[in-house]
Amino acid sequence: MATAYSPGLKVSRSAHIRKLRRLPLTGEVLVESGRAVEPDDVLARAELPGIMRTVRAAELLGVEPNDLGKHLQVKEGDTVQKGDILCRSTSFFGLFKNECRTPVSGLIELINPISGNIGIREAPSPVEITAYIHGIVTEVIPNEGAVVETDGAFVQGIFGIGGEKHGPVRMVATDPSQTLSADGIPEDVEGQVLIGGACADLSALQAAASRGAAAIVVGGVVDSDIVSYLGFDIGVAITGQEPVVTTVILTEGFGGLQMAARTWELLSSLEGQKASVNGATQIRAGVIRPEVIVPGVSSGATVAADAAGALEIGSAVRLIRDPWFGQIGRVVELPTELQPVPSGAMVRVLVAEIAGGERVTAPRANVELIQQ
Repeated sequence: MATAYSPGLKVSRSAHIRKLRRLPLTGEVLVESGRAVEPDDVLARAELPGIMRTVRAAELLGVEPNDLGKHLQVKEGDTVQKGDILCRSTSFFGLFKNECRTPVSGLIELINPISGNIGIREAPSPVEITAYIHGIVTEVIPNEGAVVETDGAFVQGIFGIGGEKHGPVRMVATDPSQTLSADGIPEDVEGQVLIGGACADLSALQAAASRGAAAIVVGGVVDSDIVSYLGFDIGVAITGQEPVVTTVILTEGFGGLQMAARTWELLSSLEGQKASVNGATQIRAGVIRPEVIVPGVSSGATVAADAAGALEIGSAVRLIRDPWFGQIGRVVELPTELQPVPSGAMVRVLVAEIAGGERVTAPRANVELIQQ
């Protein structure tokens, strides 16, 4: 039962990273296996069918549905532009005219003589999937996408918002305990991945966005500031699709939590190097973590979504429940006997040494392993 714990965040200087890049529908793959790709390179492309718009032509024209054919100015298969005449009727020897025009551009896909309606299919929307990271295409999935692999540094966060971005790493904090506000965000941060310390307040998030930063990575953010930054509350299912300029990644959690020393030291050593980041987070089944990837470091262990090391003496852990929430420690004991907790339950526990040398006992389910 030594692995009765919550699999934790991966913070690795040297990892082999494998990314499956797949279209949401079948399309055309544009790359071949063995090709070197950059983050913005398009791997595959498809077209999402346009919306079908229904025009109640007979009703608008004031004629019976079965008489609509006499007044049509178009036929199935025709391409029309917004404002084009679909049908026209005249009365009183041509003195009065009534017209029905298309509200959208598209293709006449259907003319229904029973209902008197005309169906117009809007133009399809292109859907593209990019490489996201600098790497090599190692596998092509016909009509769907490809697999891209690279070696580099890999850092996972606790929570994030915003989608995939990339840019050079830039430190904007001097130590992992620093709280960032607007005056700590330089003017020339456009397209950069900013690394902060313990916390970024609302003014810092807004300043980063207004100055075009690709992302900001910090220990924590007050949850109400996240809501204010977005302009709406977020659910608990999955993030990553929020329409924000600057992706936000929290490495420790909500509030003013100091960035873990290992994470800070690794990110500090990567300043100036190009990173790919993604704020997508899913906390239920099929856990997805926000991430920072910096290609270019020698190969290590393959990073997989379900990878998990064994909890053992010396393992680095993060406590994820009060009264030590957010504390980083190292396992010093793994008692085999079940022990009581305040709720009355008998559970497996561990003893961890946290900052200042204090030793605390916590249920194993209340810690998260920080993987090497």
